[in-house]
Amino acid sequence: MATLDGLPPLRDVIQRYGLDARKALGQNFLFDLNLTQKIARSAGPLDDATVFEVGPGPGGLTRAILSLGAKKVIAIERDSRCLPALAEIGDYYPGRLEVIEGDALKTDFAALAPEGPVKIIANLPYNVGTQLLLNWLLPENGQWPPFWESLTLMFQREVGLRIVADEDDDHYGRLGVLAGWRTEARMVFDVPPQAFSPPPKVTSTVVHLTPRQNPLPCDVGKLERVTQAAFGQRRKMLRQSLKPLGGESLLVKAGIDPSRRAETLSVEEFVRLANCL
Repeated sequence: MATLDGLPPLRDVIQRYGLDARKALGQNFLFDLNLTQKIARSAGPLDDATVFEVGPGPGGLTRAILSLGAKKVIAIERDSRCLPALAEIGDYYPGRLEVIEGDALKTDFAALAPEGPVKIIANLPYNVGTQLLLNWLLPENGQWPPFWESLTLMFQREVGLRIVADEDDDHYGRLGVLAGWRTEARMVFDVPPQAFSPPPKVTSTVVHLTPRQNPLPCDVGKLERVTQAAFGQRRKMLRQSLKPLGGESLLVKAGIDPSRRAETLSVEEFVRLANCL
């Protein structure tokens, strides 16, 4: 396969360093550099941006991001086997790639973020993707707007549908409420299983999220409690599922019919409920 940047084809790199994808790390490698460029372009202009990448593996997406002009890539990689392959990329793009060996779930991204625009672009490991998104949507320090100006992330398609879902959608749930409250989210394109090595059993999708500068005022903890209770028993009427939080009296206070079900409530109505707790 032809390369886009003068570096060796990814298949050669993987063979040379013995980088078999490991299920325990949620790894599925993308070999097609045209596809990795398409993912990177979905993030919009990268000139002057610092990009965080999680789980770069052998660096296919890393190479695409750098070739499209990112000022710097900060890559968080848990698998030490991948570090020599990433070092080659760093040598090719001197001063523009910083690789941190560590667990992304334990990484303080905000503390690492430099001045200037920051974007996060990643083919996320399936086993930690949803939790990482929640960490970025609901930062522990409460900072909003966040340190990042966009997220361009690959998930299993089922998770992508849950992120972008609105009320009255079968995929609508807690994740859709939290993502809809704090961001504008859209699915960009699907990626078939055969694009990966090894091919996963499901289709993947790229989701692009941009933060709302002024989301509806709400306490994060209360919104999480309301959505968890409501969707924990999503087939029941809200008067029943929200009983531990006040049930019918809470719903009447928020101006919401107690006979409705969780999936019919808009983000704005969930915020109203949380604010009435």
